[in-house]
Amino acid sequence: MSKQKKQGNIVAIIMMIFLFGMISFITNLASPMGDVLKNQFAVPNWMGTLGVFANFIAYAIMGVPAGLLLQRQGYKRTALIAIAVGFVGVGIQTLSGVIDNASAMGVYLLGAFVAGFSMCLLNTVVNPMLNTLGGGGNRGNQLIQVGGTFNSLCGTTVIILTGILLPSISEAKIEHVFPLMFSALAVFAVAFIAIAIASIPEKEKPAGAAAGEKSKYGPLSFRHFVLGAVAIFVYVGIEVGIPNILNKWLQNPDLDVLKLASGNAESIAGSVAGTYWLLMLVGRLVGASIASKVSSKLMMVGVSALGLVLVVTSILCPTTSFVNLPVFKNAPDALFGLANVPVSAALLVLCGLCTSIMWGGIFNLAVEGLGKYTEKASGYFMVLVCGGGILPLFQNYVVDISGDYLTSYWVIVAALIYLLYYALAGCKNVNKNIAVG
Repeated sequence: MSKQKKQGNIVAIIMMIFLFGMISFITNLASPMGDVLKNQFAVPNWMGTLGVFANFIAYAIMGVPAGLLLQRQGYKRTALIAIAVGFVGVGIQTLSGVIDNASAMGVYLLGAFVAGFSMCLLNTVVNPMLNTLGGGGNRGNQLIQVGGTFNSLCGTTVIILTGILLPSISEAKIEHVFPLMFSALAVFAVAFIAIAIASIPEKEKPAGAAAGEKSKYGPLSFRHFVLGAVAIFVYVGIEVGIPNILNKWLQNPDLDVLKLASGNAESIAGSVAGTYWLLMLVGRLVGASIASKVSSKLMMVGVSALGLVLVVTSILCPTTSFVNLPVFKNAPDALFGLANVPVSAALLVLCGLCTSIMWGGIFNLAVEGLGKYTEKASGYFMVLVCGGGILPLFQNYVVDISGDYLTSYWVIVAALIYLLYYALAGCKNVNKNIAVG
């Protein structure tokens, strides 16, 4: 029986890691699609970010219901519902590329909104299950970091492929990224079948829950969880905002930041932004390898402080200073090679190493000691993931009013300061008197 349970856990871990990748693939597609929307429909930067906003604001609506659904339906059924909703969402986004241009943007935003429901549900399932299968603590954090590695791989791939598929940012249209949308639909279909036939172990409900007992306490009774939920809001905004603005800045034809006589700014900018996600993959691999030995708190303090140094230096660094980075050029004479990019851009790319382990670290610190409230806490967590749509929207608005992309990164600086505070002091559980069994 023990051997069967162990095998079931391995299958469950693989399935959850696979779904972790799906979350990144769909979510990251929304960021470069913002550049497509901006140019196809001739809208300001902040309106081009509405696709990202729609995707993430769905978390604010679905977060708590997702936690309740997980409690009532379990991991497997919730995952299947999430995948089905995701298929519909991406299907609507695909449809927007073949209808009349006047209504296409509205239909695309609707699809992004529906896809956001799916991503929220998947996140609600994946994180607590990996943490539970790992037994919580450092081991639980380690499994989340492993899942995050696959998440980064998918996120890197979709950003780079979008840059290659777009012929020119000024001529970009939704239909140009159909190959990625069709791929997402196929992956959702395969994932649904795989989860449907897999044996997913469910977490046993506490006796009190089975008897219908209600507690006067909940996740919000724990100060460290409340501050952690805010930290997730801030973190997701950082993770999405850094590469989102970076990509827009580097490919802006009016600024010609990359000083390219032959063009191809779209593919190079996409590749540079993709390198940010690639470094997140590297960081998560490192994080997964050391998470069983290094505490989540120490890791969070280190990456928050380093991130602050990198972003502030990037803002203050002159944009006339350049450095070589390996990129996909998508040029007739070379698909891959070195390109000169501003040092500021390279420093922002390095932030991927910092943001890589933040999700797992924050989640692990925030739910530590919550016991029976963990599943419901995951739902609240998902509500605050909407920061990934709100902070980048505000950051893009700062770009519009200041006329300077790097100035908008002061928003990221403020966010990183909060994360450093949470890692140093806010994560302490001061409500240990509450029974969690």
